[in-house]
Amino acid sequence: MPQKESLLPLKMLLFSFHATNTIILSFLPLYLRYKGLNGTEIGWVLAVGPLASIFSQPFWGYMSDKYKTVKRMLLICVFGLLISSVLFFQMNSLVAILVMGAIFYFFTTPIGALGDSLAQRRADDLNVSFGTIRMWGSIGFATSSLLIGELLARVGVQYMIWPYLAFGLMALFVVFRLQDVKVDADPVQLKDVGLLVKNKPFVFFMLLLMLLAISHRANDSFIGLYIAQLGGSEGLVGLAWFVGVSSEAVVFAFAGFWFRKYRPLFFIIVAGVLYSIRWFLYAAADDAAYIIALQFLHGLTFGVFYTASLDYVTRLIPKLLQSTGHLIFYAVFFGISGIIGSLVGGALIDSFGGTTLYMVMGWLTTVGTICFFIYHSVTYGKKAASH
Repeated sequence: MPQKESLLPLKMLLFSFHATNTIILSFLPLYLRYKGLNGTEIGWVLAVGPLASIFSQPFWGYMSDKYKTVKRMLLICVFGLLISSVLFFQMNSLVAILVMGAIFYFFTTPIGALGDSLAQRRADDLNVSFGTIRMWGSIGFATSSLLIGELLARVGVQYMIWPYLAFGLMALFVVFRLQDVKVDADPVQLKDVGLLVKNKPFVFFMLLLMLLAISHRANDSFIGLYIAQLGGSEGLVGLAWFVGVSSEAVVFAFAGFWFRKYRPLFFIIVAGVLYSIRWFLYAAADDAAYIIALQFLHGLTFGVFYTASLDYVTRLIPKLLQSTGHLIFYAVFFGISGIIGSLVGGALIDSFGGTTLYMVMGWLTTVGTICFFIYHSVTYGKKAASH
């Protein structure tokens, strides 16, 4: 029982961090529009986060493996989140927002990855489902999106810093109570990271992952603006995220039941098919209410795709490099894909509108799903031939 209780601070960290994350993800584009930025400029600011994560994710993952602690790295990053966010929200010019945004994202982007890496390890140690721990992040995200959406609809998006700091302080409090993971292996050396680069299945999987992740990250960045284009308010943006992430929480909660039956690549392909359907339906929407109604597909796409991808990556990398491998996965999923999704998505929505953006996302995901099907056939075909 004490071991199960030891998961409570970890669940509360995921809850509080993802509550802060939804405020940035859901409302920062609307906040930047309030500041006077256009769609292309907003795309540049949103691309800074993924750009920073490409450097920060592997850096903090390497530091975590080197010093054999996730907790201390989380503590540094949460402190950085609180201090840099105050400065970030004071900036007004595009250049100042970009520079301070890079510092802000350097500390914030690794927190989710480190938390998930810790959750994956603790789940393995206690023989429980990763999804039952990770779903608390989704619950925090959903709760925050609904409550903060309604709050900002009443008081104005310019006040989003205050609920952000409130959840950030909650995260700081629970980090002190976290139980770290025990690592028996020797500290990782920089040359060991080269093993991941030479791991061809890992590298190839990361490249294919981007084809689906780019569309997902473009949606993260611009669903709020698309809803606004269709006549929706901040409250409706919050409701859209609430519906989507609630479905995600359900998928994570029951991962232990549905995830055992098939290989992870099978679920990745299923998620890819559903992603394609989802984006084409969004492109056809002519009312914000349709987007809200279709948001239940978020759980069936991201929830399934993320769980299966993280599990597959965990199988591909040695235990010594778990944190580093997970954060490289994060850097590709949320970093490189986020840069491309934000920059290209910002230009598309600015020039052609949301309908064209989602149509392009639908076709990109279709191509990615076909590639994953080929990858799956070749991978398991070779294994079958060798036995």
